[in-house]
Amino acid sequence: MSPSTSDASKPTFDKPLKLPLSQEELDRINAYLRDLTPEQILTWAVEHIPGLYQTTAFGLTGLVAIDMLSKITENPPPLIFIDTLYHFPETYELVEEVKKRYNRDVHVYKPEGCETVEDFEKKYGQKFWEADETTYDYLVKVEPARRAYEELGVKAVITGRRASQGADRANLQPLEVDSTGLLKLNPLFSWTFPFVQWYVDTNKVPRNKLLDQGYRSVGDWHSTVKSADGDQGERAGRWAGKAEKTECGLHVDYFKLKAAAEAKVRSV
Repeated sequence: MSPSTSDASKPTFDKPLKLPLSQEELDRINAYLRDLTPEQILTWAVEHIPGLYQTTAFGLTGLVAIDMLSKITENPPPLIFIDTLYHFPETYELVEEVKKRYNRDVHVYKPEGCETVEDFEKKYGQKFWEADETTYDYLVKVEPARRAYEELGVKAVITGRRASQGADRANLQPLEVDSTGLLKLNPLFSWTFPFVQWYVDTNKVPRNKLLDQGYRSVGDWHSTVKSADGDQGERAGRWAGKAEKTECGLHVDYFKLKAAAEAKVRSV
């Protein structure tokens, strides 16, 4: 098949996509993206998706996407970092390293009305995650993210989620639409952890120093422990002892979480 014939057989999509997407159009896009490499998915996204940003906690998959985008375009989608105020010092160090390495600015969003841990604990008390973990997730992650999306005009975000991470992510598609209409692009949806590790090592991508100290996945310091012998899964060590918890709140139903959290906050 000649290149021109091959190109002619490719599906075409609006540039930029017209939002909101119909289910039929979403299915058509996913049928096309499913067979592409992560770099090809990202290239397509940069060309087609309006209001595209990358939300990242600077985990390995997100870092791979940042590195790939640096080689795809001179104007990669802006970065958004949700600062819960409870990240490890090593995570904050990594943020600065990424900014310097890739010459990137990062939009940082924190819990509303809080600049420090002291500010947050003055409003909600110490160890609020122990009193109500769902509301905690909403206050430090979900609400700041939604505020970022509204203030920055975000229509779509690049995520670091992969199907091999299991649980709610097992049936992940390249492109999804959440309950708010936000597009979520998962460019490495089909990669397993060994592929991610190979890319990081081969391309000398910056990584969290804690990964060399026995941690398999890094979140807030109070909910992350070193992986023990025999721990299963790529996210072992996150939410230790809470087998039912697999997501931090950013990838669950926003409206249900918001209603529950706001009711709880009114009683605090």
